Amino acid sequence: MLLLPATMFHLLLVARSGPARLLGPPPYLPGPEVLWSPQMLLLWFTWLGLQAALYLLPAGKVAEGQELKDKSRLRYPINGFQALVLTALLVGLAVSAGLPLGALPEMLLPLAFAATLTAFIFSLLLYLKALVAPASALAPGGNSGNPIYDFFLGRELNPRIWSFDFKYFCELRPGLIGWVLINLALLMQEAELRGSPSLAMWLVNGFQLLYVGDALWHEEAVLTTMDITHDGFGFMLAFGDLAWVPFTYSLQAQFLLHHPQPLGLPMASVICVINAVGYYIFRGANSQKSTFRKNPSDPRVAGLETIPTATGRQLLVSGWWGMVRHPNYLGDLIMALAWSLPCGVSHLLPYFYLLYFTALLVHREARDEQQCLRKYGLAWHEYCRRVPYRILPYVY
Repeated sequence: MLLLPATMFHLLLVARSGPARLLGPPPYLPGPEVLWSPQMLLLWFTWLGLQAALYLLPAGKVAEGQELKDKSRLRYPINGFQALVLTALLVGLAVSAGLPLGALPEMLLPLAFAATLTAFIFSLLLYLKALVAPASALAPGGNSGNPIYDFFLGRELNPRIWSFDFKYFCELRPGLIGWVLINLALLMQEAELRGSPSLAMWLVNGFQLLYVGDALWHEEAVLTTMDITHDGFGFMLAFGDLAWVPFTYSLQAQFLLHHPQPLGLPMASVICVINAVGYYIFRGANSQKSTFRKNPSDPRVAGLETIPTATGRQLLVSGWWGMVRHPNYLGDLIMALAWSLPCGVSHLLPYFYLLYFTALLVHREARDEQQCLRKYGLAWHEYCRRVPYRILPYVY
């Protein structure tokens, strides 16, 4: 809870410094007058309010989540992509009316501080709310009895006020859309400083916009992820969704603004191919899994080989899921490499996301394996025998 915010601020500081050393000290330690700004706190709450209003719009369909302990199913609005489009329209109108979006990069430190402060206070309120929640509403892992651990991991599985689901809202909305908005602001500031955005900046913006747009277009798929079905909503997810994602995932664009990199068309084409391969694997694997879960008889997946389990469900053992046990993670990591390559190879800093995401996915994969072993037993052992590699074929 202390190291993650410290890491985020370290990255924000070194990205704008001359040496841009990932492992070196930051150029300076910002004082309270730099971090604290009532105006930035108001701007942050305005952003959250806008995304909450778009969440509540009766646009798109409503989907049911997984079955809960009490056999009920919660309902979720599937309108994240509409929220992205409406946000883009509102930002476009605001910029055309004179909003200086290019000034946003100078506000990242106080905005990140406002987001971090919000995450701590929000997590405390969630913890207090969970104290009066029924036992059936609690998450499997956030009820150890250790208040610090439970505060971090989250006690309640699906904290809600009426139909507003806090975890589901934070999972994809303010952080992911905020990420691409920060990227756009960095692109606009580069255009103001240098006359036009660099090719490297265009690639980073385009790749990451594709990723965010894909996540929101397939928003319903998040209802079957570990974050929604298993993890409680505490500081880990609150800080990750609200602060870490927008201010850390935009690191490549931050780096390029302060350290422009030459990039020719041949290398740019190679990087585009790498991103396309990663996206093809990522989307193909996720779509295959989603289609199979919804309807195993669908012609697109009906011919795939499966392993029966004691739960009555089937495990895919061919197609993407016969190549490695987590092909979607492989696609994710290939895309992460493509996002970093436009920044050149002279600095390690832009590759922080790739290094961090590798550690995150390896850890998550280990959690996935434990959960699947408990759930599927002998069938999972058979799947692991048939598909021995976890993420990278013939390596890991």
